[in-house]
Amino acid sequence: AVDVRGWQLQGLPADLFSTENGVIVTRCNRWPLMIDPQGQANKWIKNMESENQLQIIKLTQSDYLRTLENAIQFGRPVMLENVLEELDPSLEPVLAKAIMQIGNRKVLRLGDKELDYSPDFKLYITTKRGNPHYTPEVSTKATIINFAVKQQGLEAQLLGYVVQKEQPNLETQKAELTMRVAQGKKKLVDLEDEILRLLSETKGSLLDDANLVDTLQTSKSTSEEVTQQLKVAEETEIKIDAAREGYRSAAIRSSIAYFVLDDMSRVDSMYQFSLDAYVALFNLSMDLSRDPNPSKVVPVPERCKQINAYHT
Repeated sequence: AVDVRGWQLQGLPADLFSTENGVIVTRCNRWPLMIDPQGQANKWIKNMESENQLQIIKLTQSDYLRTLENAIQFGRPVMLENVLEELDPSLEPVLAKAIMQIGNRKVLRLGDKELDYSPDFKLYITTKRGNPHYTPEVSTKATIINFAVKQQGLEAQLLGYVVQKEQPNLETQKAELTMRVAQGKKKLVDLEDEILRLLSETKGSLLDDANLVDTLQTSKSTSEEVTQQLKVAEETEIKIDAAREGYRSAAIRSSIAYFVLDDMSRVDSMYQFSLDAYVALFNLSMDLSRDPNPSKVVPVPERCKQINAYHT
């Protein structure tokens, strides 16, 4: 849960569907290929890997292979953006993780080059297509993850925006409680792991190991303290969630409105809205509802320019 909170601060939506996708992206054995028509995964990955010198490439670039080669050797993350339904055959060794062990070296053959393979290398692939069809060759070598926003997920996101505007202290308390509960559970797990380690290393009588006895006593008192804190935190979280539910109807209506607008593109292709544009308009409407005088909502012209920039 500590990791999840960090992802949310980096731009991953807070709904359960997006959280599950985030776990798959960071834990899957094959490179993730993310279906991302609204650009939410793209934004999250860029923020998450910004400190690790993320390299962004497209198949339309003439030198993308050179960038990929350097990332493989120096252990940098790479994001391959805006792919279509077919990938360049030259990426086959990377997708298949065709790594060879030569002595103490891990080597990946890419084209006619043998590259030293760094274990820190990561590859993320994104597509803006809403419903792509990938061949079995691609599907078996990449983990396909659908980040396309769902109504329930968007509802959860918009609920967070509404509560943040109306009752910012509730969102702050919820975030703090989430971190507290996660840290408490992690502390319990760490204590259990430490006890198991000491038990496995102890020779002779367990009672003669002063370090183990002290650890067990500390673990017992800490466990009781953390368990009590978790109980209080979870009870408080139930009250906060109940208070947030009072704003659920606004989130439901706004979520439905987005998908109505999204369906209009089937009537005419000019009716296309990005999710960022819709969220900007949604926040602007809340600002205007709180103060109907547009001159006091600063800055309306810039906000409208931002919305127009997001409009596709």
